Amino acid sequence: MRELRGLSELTEVEEPAWPQLSAELRAAKVPVEVLDPDPGHAAATLLQTQVTVRSYLGAFLFHTGGVLVDDGWLRVYGSPAAHNDRRLPGLARVNGYPAEPDPAWRPAAGLVVAHDVLGGAFAIQGGTEEETGLPGRPGEMVYFAPDSLRWDATGAGYGAWLSWVLAGGTEEFYEGLRWPGWRDEVPGLTGGEGLSLYPPLWSAEAHQDLAGTSRAVVPLEELLGFGRETALQLDGTDPGFLGTP
Repeated sequence: MRELRGLSELTEVEEPAWPQLSAELRAAKVPVEVLDPDPGHAAATLLQTQVTVRSYLGAFLFHTGGVLVDDGWLRVYGSPAAHNDRRLPGLARVNGYPAEPDPAWRPAAGLVVAHDVLGGAFAIQGGTEEETGLPGRPGEMVYFAPDSLRWDATGAGYGAWLSWVLAGGTEEFYEGLRWPGWRDEVPGLTGGEGLSLYPPLWSAEAHQDLAGTSRAVVPLEELLGFGRETALQLDGTDPGFLGTP
């Protein structure tokens, strides 16, 4: 069994990433709302995740309560205060962290670090493809796409992915999944809500006329469950854990 490194080992490091990351957050090319962290949650989350603040992941968890990108279209999880206006959950809750740091606990396949409003999930690949069933290399970011109902490797680690998001990468990434007027529908949602489309995103009808779909606000957890169940029914493949927002 591994031994957990103490908080001082994780936070008292040379060249912490926060100065660079905070500069990128301030200069983001897309609308970004940074939520305040809860110090206690941040410390506990960092201890269980066992990454130092020299990494972008460690710095993000320790210094933010999460980030809402593009008016909340994408939610990147941090360590939020108990009461936040957008009710964004923390990375610990989304991944089912134990109540107390446990050296024996690890995510089953990948660590879910973000969700989008459509029920897409971003995760850090937790091992080899043979071990986890997810594509990509250990430590690589992978994405469960609600329009294809499968995981895809992004070719980048967490730090490079987060920098890409803040540099405006979501505009191209979601180009075929956004409809005219989406910015009017998304800002009012909380961090635990998403948009269910009918016909669904994976259907031929939605691909042909995305703007013609009807959209309803639903719990994001319900949307993720629907995506997992549909993948099983259509492809016979279980995408596995998609997070619990």
